[in-house]
Amino acid sequence: MSRRTRRPRPAPATPASCPCGLPSAYADCCGRLHRGQGRATTAEQLMRSRYSAFAVGDEAYLLRSWHPTTRPPGIGLDPGLRWVRLEILGTTEGSAFHTTGTVEFRAHYIQGGQAGSLHENSRFVRHEGAWVYLDAVTED
Repeated sequence: MSRRTRRPRPAPATPASCPCGLPSAYADCCGRLHRGQGRATTAEQLMRSRYSAFAVGDEAYLLRSWHPTTRPPGIGLDPGLRWVRLEILGTTEGSAFHTTGTVEFRAHYIQGGQAGSLHENSRFVRHEGAWVYLDAVTED
């Protein structure tokens, strides 16, 4: 009787241009943050880097950049979901001189051949000197 073994999935290809939408190479933009070669200096930069992490499947970065009080134990990225475009709709505070900030965005994706989008207003805070994602602001 032969045993079937599961082959490991290949890692997603590293994109040439950065998924975050800025006119830069991924390696020089969000890729350096994902590799730990720098930190986001603004809440918007962290938001863009987190979107790019979703786009390239970097769950470790997503967890590292999540506030410890709201961070889940895992994310379970969906391999059938492809993130295709990010729109930054607005920001409040979140500069290098602030300790809190929000970023409103719309992230576009394709899943099962169908286009969709996620609209969120995310809150970011500084934790141990670094910007981290806290949670989503919800309307009452």
